[in-house]
Amino acid sequence: MKKLIFLVRHAQSEFNEKGIFQGRLDSDLTPLGFVQARLCAEALKDKGIELVITSPQRRAYKTAQTISDVLEVPLKVDERIREMSFGDFEGKHFWSLVEEYRETFTNWLRDPVSHPLPTQEDMGEFEKRVGGFLEDLKKLPHQKVCVVAHGGTLHAIVCLTTGITLNNLWNIHMDNTGISLLEFDGKGFHLRLLNSLCHL
Repeated sequence: MKKLIFLVRHAQSEFNEKGIFQGRLDSDLTPLGFVQARLCAEALKDKGIELVITSPQRRAYKTAQTISDVLEVPLKVDERIREMSFGDFEGKHFWSLVEEYRETFTNWLRDPVSHPLPTQEDMGEFEKRVGGFLEDLKKLPHQKVCVVAHGGTLHAIVCLTTGITLNNLWNIHMDNTGISLLEFDGKGFHLRLLNSLCHL
């Protein structure tokens, strides 16, 4: 039987609104973020989702909690789908980083494996934890699952399931509460939908 995995990036956070590079830092949802989360939940109501799995970080957890409440399904926290740590660059404004560290930052956006940030999470460790999550996802008894996490983590899930490697991590784009869909047929994953925003 096919397993459907709905991927949802968290709703708008306060740091998103301010253009701050978050990573492992946390911030709450904005008023718009709470609306986005509710609209996303309503869009998922008829999908037959049986379980919501979320990152423990507040912006993802509150998005997932809204989805779980609306769908009336269990909510499970998994540490492995936390956002990637961006090290010393966390807490800085995105455009100030572009201006101050233009070459470092643009090389990283082009290929984060070959050009990692100076103190970011090791890419091999990042791949290992996300890959481990995916392996356990395959074994779940549930056939329809919603995973709520972060841009970097969800991009990694798409890279690893489609075989395009983490060198292309930032060549994928997911907006706040963008919905993507993976299908697992027992042998491999297939990407069926990427960053749908119809609910917004």
